[in-house]
Amino acid sequence: MISMSQTVSESMTETKIEKRSDRLEFAGRILFLTEDTSLVRRQLEGEDLEEELARRLAAGELPLMSNISTDEITPGWVCFYYDETLGHYVYVGMRDAAVKKDEVKNGGFAVVVSGLSKGCGSSRETAPYAEKWAGIQLVIAQSIEKIYGQNSQNIGLLTSTDLGLIERIRGGEEISLSEFTKGLDPISRDIVEYGGLFNYNKARLAGQIAPPALDTPARPMTIVEKIIARHAFVRAGQLGVAAVKPGDALFAVADVRFSHEYVTPMAEALFKQALGIEARVTEPESVFAFRDHLTFLSKVMSPKHREMGLLEKADGLATTQENFTANQGIKLYGENPDGGSEAICHNAVVEDLALPGQIVIGTDSHTCMAGVLGCFAFGVGSTDMANAWYTKDIRIRVPETVRYVLKGKKRTDVAAKDVMLVILASDYMKTSKGIGKVLEFTGEDLKNWALDERATLTNMAVEAGGTTGIIEPDEVTLEYIVRTRDLDPEEVRKGFTYSDPDAEYAAVFEIDLDEIRPMVALPGDPRNGIPISSMEEEVRIDAAYGGSCTGGKMADMDMYAEVLQNALDQGKRVAPGVHLYLQFGSQKIKQYAREKGYLEIFERAGAELIDPSCGACINAGPGASQSAETVTVSAQNRNFPGRSGPGKLYLASPYVVAASAIAGKIVEPFEFLRQRAEELVGVR
Repeated sequence: MISMSQTVSESMTETKIEKRSDRLEFAGRILFLTEDTSLVRRQLEGEDLEEELARRLAAGELPLMSNISTDEITPGWVCFYYDETLGHYVYVGMRDAAVKKDEVKNGGFAVVVSGLSKGCGSSRETAPYAEKWAGIQLVIAQSIEKIYGQNSQNIGLLTSTDLGLIERIRGGEEISLSEFTKGLDPISRDIVEYGGLFNYNKARLAGQIAPPALDTPARPMTIVEKIIARHAFVRAGQLGVAAVKPGDALFAVADVRFSHEYVTPMAEALFKQALGIEARVTEPESVFAFRDHLTFLSKVMSPKHREMGLLEKADGLATTQENFTANQGIKLYGENPDGGSEAICHNAVVEDLALPGQIVIGTDSHTCMAGVLGCFAFGVGSTDMANAWYTKDIRIRVPETVRYVLKGKKRTDVAAKDVMLVILASDYMKTSKGIGKVLEFTGEDLKNWALDERATLTNMAVEAGGTTGIIEPDEVTLEYIVRTRDLDPEEVRKGFTYSDPDAEYAAVFEIDLDEIRPMVALPGDPRNGIPISSMEEEVRIDAAYGGSCTGGKMADMDMYAEVLQNALDQGKRVAPGVHLYLQFGSQKIKQYAREKGYLEIFERAGAELIDPSCGACINAGPGASQSAETVTVSAQNRNFPGRSGPGKLYLASPYVVAASAIAGKIVEPFEFLRQRAEELVGVR
């Protein structure tokens, strides 16, 4: 491993890296993002509402817009840019089409204010960059999502959850930099003080600053704490400390680093900007790249976006990634000659790359899916990845862990997706308490679940704002890895890590599986889950989508096939006027479905089969809605406004998606699980 201390250059030691000023002034307007988007429009059109809105906010009478996702800050098509152009398009994906191109940039705004969970969703660093390049200097929100907050720190965009700053800024007061560093760990504090991660690392290279030494004494630890402790970077050639505790700040060495074509070009630009045009990736054999997000973009891109030249820009991302990986000796999972991608990154990481006890980082929020193998896997931004390509290490503030104990036995018409929607709909998650936490899942029935079903839990931990999800490895984990990769079981078992019985948790929740019924998350947020049986009105659908990293696994194919075969046995097919899309998460999953005879079942039932790609989940492939009137039920992981097109998107399990496609409306899957009917009747 190459450490920072091994790469000090003469120019760095001779150049002192300056910190930010200790006193900051925010000379510009304040943009209040409110639930009432007409108020947003009035501000953008030039009306001076600042005094009125500040007064109403102070009186508790102004509902701020919550759950503003990175899809709303920079919709997928905006991410084809990765330079100052982003500033022209900030917030153009916002609900109700509340913001138009250049309105924020030309509005003279220096501060933006919003509600809970600012920056939820994708890890795309384009979101805070767009705000910064539109002139925003400070983001104030009632709570800030973990990855978005870290990305903001990395690029020098200030953030705060202190609404009391608003009146002080309006009064022309200079604000102390310490207001934006209080409560931060020492590394994050220094990054903010140096104006971003690259300046901080230049100061590290120059010997001006060093991370604090860890001296946490031995203590009972969770599985994630143990993994972090083993990977902690101490000094060149030395890894590992006796123990860590929540809040400890450190750099830890990653075992797997990966990115996809959406992000690789931006990370490469930052990499070369910081280290020079000839910079080399350290240990490229542990770095991977994926052409998996935009494979089918040409099938759904609108004429308007084509006229803007965005298809060529998107194709350019893939070309840039291909050239970079070839030059650096990085393995690229590319397009498949027979169609689509080799694999969605998250499916491939579980199938091919990650191992128990490792640290896995990727430039995608759903990197946490790999936690199903008992590794510490989490999403990072472009700047973090550019640094990690060179140093191999990643900064970590040891997260708290929330433990979910799954009691009882899951009904046979209930899937892991239903369980996760119940967890996400809890008050704990809806009030942002899950932000930054690790979600650790355990329970007797969990041992009976297929690895793919477990992966749905870890995959969707980020929908709670969590750092990751994790499940302790067991014999199911071992059998899966040995079978799929032909590895020595004893070597794999060496990475098995378990939480100590007396480890400390931020909270412990028991989930009674017996009480969970098929769920659906209403449009707008994955945390909008309710039992289907409690829906007040019938919801007719136009489309049903079974795919993405969450809904395109082998076990998901089993569920689609079971429902559709039973429908065929009853003489039923996909309802007239409904389009059912089934998309595979990898070529291995497609081959599995072929060997099981599922492809014939799917086609006879009337489904359209799609080769692997992220596709509809990011509005970049078949299954994405084309109009605001389109209603879709989907097995993907998130349904933020505009995420998969302008229509209304409901989230549900693979069972519900397939059953709803047959019924033409959102229904429980009971009717189409005929061989289980007798068992289910007694517990309905």
